[in-house]
Formats: sequence, structure tokens, C-alpha cells
Amino acid sequence: MESIDKCSDSRRRLIAASPSEVFAAMSDAARIARWWGPEGFTNTIHEFEFRPGGRWLLTMHGPDGKNYPNESRFTRIAPAQVFEIEHLNGHHFFLTIELTPKDGGTEVKWRQTFDSVAHYERIAEFVASANEQNLDRLVAEVERGKSAA
Repeated sequence: MESIDKCSDSRRRLIAASPSEVFAAMSDAARIARWWGPEGFTNTIHEFEFRPGGRWLLTMHGPDGKNYPNESRFTRIAPAQVFEIEHLNGHHFFLTIELTPKDGGTEVKWRQTFDSVAHYERIAEFVASANEQNLDRLVAEVERGKSAA
């Protein structure tokens, strides 16, 4: 059996906000549409059943003008603690985002796990860059939410 570390991209980020403020940006379809995906992407959310077992259908619109349909299933949700999906089409993976209170805010632990080391290694460079951009965009959305409050 392959080590999960060898087929996963893991990131950490400290966000100057409470876990509930970060979770709010992940649990609201309108807000997640603003930050989900790498820089330059926009999203159309078609279905967002935010509960374990619920479907999440979206189309990511790339800066290249192409549309990228995505289908995921929420596998685990614990308010202000955990957000986990299984991505079902295209590249199959599980994404787990854990929120931990820390001095100065919330530590976001992001782990995207693919089915095999070989699969992950083929796309690792893209995934690393895309996930950093995702986290940058999440930080901006959390700040936007705090400003609006």
C-alpha cells in the first residue's frame, strides 16, 4: 500500500480570523464561488448540498476560455473544524481542509490526496501551484467577509 504522504499535496496557512469566519467562506455557495480554484478562474455553482453525502456540481471557467465541469461529494463536515470532499470526475481525489484555532487566527491544513503516487506525480507541480493560489484566494475571501460584517 502506498503512503498517503507520497500521493498527497499538503499545505498550511495561518489566516487572521476565527475558525468560524474561515468556515463561513467554505460553507456558503456564493462565497466559495468567488475563491475556489486557481488564480484567474471563475465558478458557476449548479448544486451545493452542504452536508455529508451532498452533491457539489460546479463549472470552473478558466482564463483560457475553457469550461471545466466538476462533480464532488461532501464526505465529512464539522462546522468550524473540517470540510472534506471526494472529487468524482476527471482527477479523482479527496480534499480535506482542517481548521485549528491558533494564536493570531486559524491554521488551515489542506491535504489533497490522489489514488496513486503515479497519478499525483504526473500533476504534482500544477497541483502545488493551484493549491497555493486557492489558499491565497481563500484568505482574500475571509478578509472580504470580515470587512462586510
